[in-house]
Amino acid sequence: MNLTPDQIVMFDAWGVPINATIFYTWIVMGLLTVASMLITRNLRADVPPDRWRTTLEVIVQGIQGQIDEIAQGPSRHLLYFSGTLFLFVALSNLLLVIPGFRPPTSSLSTTTALAISVLIAVPLFGVSSRGLGGYLKTYLQPSPIMLPFNIISEFSRGISLAIRLYGNIMSGAVIAAILLGVAPFFFPVVMDVLGLLTGMIQAYIFAILATVYISSATATPSHPLSEKDNS
Repeated sequence: MNLTPDQIVMFDAWGVPINATIFYTWIVMGLLTVASMLITRNLRADVPPDRWRTTLEVIVQGIQGQIDEIAQGPSRHLLYFSGTLFLFVALSNLLLVIPGFRPPTSSLSTTTALAISVLIAVPLFGVSSRGLGGYLKTYLQPSPIMLPFNIISEFSRGISLAIRLYGNIMSGAVIAAILLGVAPFFFPVVMDVLGLLTGMIQAYIFAILATVYISSATATPSHPLSEKDNS
């Protein structure tokens, strides 16, 4: 049994092996892109919303509401980044119920790439919001002696994000495979329900943590989120 989709080669493209992680990642990105294009193609004030547009608006408003509660301030800029992370992780995990689908989030390479994107986004958002000098000062809070610890904390966030998401999704896939071998007629339904629930929870946690980290970098010095989060 392959524990990670990195070990599964789907096909060779001009002599370059394409593993399941890359293959299913592009499938997820393609589904999200096509769905957004189809739903928003008639996104005009004079066109009454259909059920798909209404569903999309509910999802977007729900994500925006969660971000607003965390940021405690203007947070429209976070919607595009954190919302995209949530939709990608959620759809990757939800497609686990399709027989043969291997979620890219069960690969450590995918979760590491997502975590790196958060690590890059934190200083970018911080510098754009507070300026280069203002952002760098956060590494000296509450005193300059904390500089190395704040830097270590910054990188430990990314490591924890990657390992947490990878571990939860991979372990769920392994448990499902074991249970399917024990009782193939009963456990599939149970594992499908648990897979849907776990997938949504992991997507929510990942997006929320990314929002918290970015909000801490963009908050004003007087705001509680300006203090470094060491969780």
